[in-house]
Amino acid sequence: MSFATAINCMDGRVQRPVLDWMEQRFGARWIDAITEAGPVRPLADEPESPVVASILARCDVSTGRHGSRAIAVVAHADCAGNPAPEEVQREQLARAVRLLRDRYPVATVVGLWVDEKFRVHEVPVA
Repeated sequence: MSFATAINCMDGRVQRPVLDWMEQRFGARWIDAITEAGPVRPLADEPESPVVASILARCDVSTGRHGSRAIAVVAHADCAGNPAPEEVQREQLARAVRLLRDRYPVATVVGLWVDEKFRVHEVPVA
């Protein structure tokens, strides 16, 4: 796979770990980076918002023009843009994954949690 897509927090501390994880997990050569402050909150709780419309428009370019067939949406510890507790962020993450799976049925969509030591964990979402 040449391209994959990361919908990640703008926090620079989580960028490299997520890119490395995606390169390994999906064998992607390039990762399209879509960044927002705490993106799981609007994706989960405000799906009709302009922020989500912007995220989805950029994801449309990645999947449509670059042929990305893997999308990761990311939440992380110590998030300034979404300072909710881990449990709440993981619930938001699951809702965000479901939204993206509905929108991009041909893509593999995963949720990632980046812990306080910047280790990436794939979060199972049914």
